[in-house]
Amino acid sequence: MSITITLTDQDKSTLRTAAYGAVSLMAAAGAPHKGITHGCVALASATGLVGHVLAAKSKDIHLPGKSVAELADQVLASLTAAMSLLGEQYPGEADNFRGTVLVAVEAAAGPRKGEPSPVVAAMARTIIAALDAA
Repeated sequence: MSITITLTDQDKSTLRTAAYGAVSLMAAAGAPHKGITHGCVALASATGLVGHVLAAKSKDIHLPGKSVAELADQVLASLTAAMSLLGEQYPGEADNFRGTVLVAVEAAAGPRKGEPSPVVAAMARTIIAALDAA
């Protein structure tokens, strides 16, 4: 049995901005290029409603900003908004979204050899806090 879930275009944009923005924040914090690629692959590999939204071809991801702080302001707010939206309407998909973003952030943090830099690790904690703020 299939359940139809509908999101507005704005809701979908918020989810995409939040997820891809999280990987962008990891890049801005100095995560290795190979890790960023792995983070994007993790987002593209998502399943369920979240997977369909993240895989859709769109031009609605806009991440302007001239500093990491400006980028973070937008992305962290989008992460919290996405979790609130999904938590209220589709709790199972909220867990799916959170898990997907966490896998992407972990993948973006870098290779398994050694620890990520302190800056990259701090950014990952900030992203997790935004996901949990909803």
